[in-house]
Amino acid sequence: MRTKKRSTTFLKVLIILVGIAIAALGIFWLPGFAIDDAKAHPKPAYFLIPFLICAYGFAIAFSIALFHAFKLLTYIERNNAFSVLALKSLTVIKKCAIAVICLILLGIASLMVLARATGEDSTGPISLSLMSIFAVSVIIAILDALQKPIKNCLETKSKD
Repeated sequence: MRTKKRSTTFLKVLIILVGIAIAALGIFWLPGFAIDDAKAHPKPAYFLIPFLICAYGFAIAFSIALFHAFKLLTYIERNNAFSVLALKSLTVIKKCAIAVICLILLGIASLMVLARATGEDSTGPISLSLMSIFAVSVIIAILDALQKPIKNCLETKSKD
């Protein structure tokens, strides 16, 4: 019992640290990046707007998923891992992961347009984005595998 409390506390601390990092990137790094790129390439600067929308949408969806992961860890600590609330948290995390994939795809499209307008090579960021899509797809598959036993447990409880 004590080990479970330690591991969930450790995971909660990691979630908080990742949330702080995402907030810092969104508040400090991303606007500075956009301003520097707009100064370097003033003509196609308006192509940054869709890219920034995708980046901030990604940060919001990721933050919502982190919040629900935190809630899920709280349910696990309270021995409510097989509850309707845990199932709802997993569903929200899964929907956020799907939204992240869609936003990454939109970001790739805007990055390709921006690269074509500036004449720069965008293969590196695009390949990293495709690897991110693969990683998020694996997370979606894991979430789906976690949802099935919870659904089965809830169905057997409701039949009894």
